[in-house]
Amino acid sequence: MIEATSAGAILFRDTRGRREYLLLKSRPGDWEFPKGGIEGEEELQQTAIREVTEEAGIEDFRLIDGFREDYDYVFEANGKTIHKTVHLFIAKSFEASAELSKEHRDLQWRDYEQAINTITQDGPRDILREAHDFLDEVLEEDEADGADEADEADEADEDDEAEADAEVETEGAAEADGGERDGES
Repeated sequence: MIEATSAGAILFRDTRGRREYLLLKSRPGDWEFPKGGIEGEEELQQTAIREVTEEAGIEDFRLIDGFREDYDYVFEANGKTIHKTVHLFIAKSFEASAELSKEHRDLQWRDYEQAINTITQDGPRDILREAHDFLDEVLEEDEADGADEADEADEADEDDEAEADAEVETEGAAEADGGERDGES
């Protein structure tokens, strides 16, 4: 049996507050994520980045830290049995559209429910579920962190304002004290 390794990404974009995932149709009825074989001495993440660019024509994206899942399957090709392991990352696209590569017949951006119902293989479908849940948690944390940072900034602004008010009061009091002393002489 031949061992093969691929890497790719579950690519998503935010459209009007709705998360959509990119699916590529490689064979009739077979929808998948951008992925492909490792070339040379590439690391898995480097392969995933290259494959997103090659297969989706998207260059403005970033991998999301903290997520990598894999699945494997066995298939026959040229009379040989191949065991393939696919490593999937999550990537956020900052481009609204994708370009169809020669390797695929179609591409579609789908919301979560549509994507889950479109993917026919269990491995990628299960990983999409995990990725979707992971993104929900990460985005909630980011929003909470953003709110905390905004609260901290507001508190810092309030502290600065209070200090400035105190300085004005102190200066005013000193002027008033100095004025009374000048009047006393």
